[in-house]
Amino acid sequence: MTGALLEVNNLTVTFATDDGDVHAVDGATFSVAAGETLGIVGESGSGKSVTSLAILGLLPKRARVTGSVRLGGEELLGLSDRELRPVRGKRIAMVFQDALASLNPVFTIGNQIGEAITVHHPVPKAALRERAVDLLELVGIPSPTQRVDQYPHELSGGMRQRAMIAMAIANDPEVLIADEPTTALDVTIQAQVLETIERIQARTSTAIVLITHDLGVVAGMADRVLVMYAGRPVEQADTDDLFYASRHPYTRGLLGSLPRLDKRSTGPLSHIPGQPPSLIHMPQGCAFAPRCTFVEPGLCDVQRPELRIVGAGRHQSACLRSDKLSAEPM
Repeated sequence: MTGALLEVNNLTVTFATDDGDVHAVDGATFSVAAGETLGIVGESGSGKSVTSLAILGLLPKRARVTGSVRLGGEELLGLSDRELRPVRGKRIAMVFQDALASLNPVFTIGNQIGEAITVHHPVPKAALRERAVDLLELVGIPSPTQRVDQYPHELSGGMRQRAMIAMAIANDPEVLIADEPTTALDVTIQAQVLETIERIQARTSTAIVLITHDLGVVAGMADRVLVMYAGRPVEQADTDDLFYASRHPYTRGLLGSLPRLDKRSTGPLSHIPGQPPSLIHMPQGCAFAPRCTFVEPGLCDVQRPELRIVGAGRHQSACLRSDKLSAEPM
């Protein structure tokens, strides 16, 4: 993509185990521009979170990472922790899915926000507290002058998540990665957290990578969507194209499992049969072939499909039979 802030190309992450190599991410490729939101979706174990940790260099040393991760044209992959310090939290930041586990229980919210700032900028102590209060107010936390001196356990789940967002945006990052930011929150609080992220993006033109399994969240927030399955990218398209003209059977299976108001049905929701493959013993051909209703024996189970342009625009699909899918109604 022209003008992309973050460019990930052929990213692979492998973990060595006693049973063999776990191919957690295999060939992830995507980009995101300023002011754009890219949604990354897939079921648990599809490689979404590992991809985000690889971008920031937060994986354990036993992980083997290859490919390319460029931020503003600068290669991040292979940099040491010392070299990544000016990047993490300043140019690219992350909102983790479990705020209670991510926040330090022995420091106040204000202290933790202040630390995120002073790591990159020398700020007087008095101004630091004022900045923390401003950030808490920006993310919609009520009574910020009171909350800034409270500890994580004194805040509700929604407030903790918004405090995490405040820490992430403290240095006005160019790219914000939100990893399941609404996990374990009720619907009302989910909406508030997502509205906070959208409001911040509108103010700063931050590029957002939104990692989630909730297709409803993606439909409401993302400009483009990348679908991952068993560590591999299987489809990438503009949001409307993905929802109304999907060209991969896995994506269609995900969409088919959602209740729809525009279709009357008295039967159960459709589902994807079978289980995801072992990331140690991956199938020779398409990873989704054992569960696919469009599978062609002798082709799909032998030849591994790569992401390629299908149809008009920039719609990509990793399916050998994507042309047949285009003729099938959603």
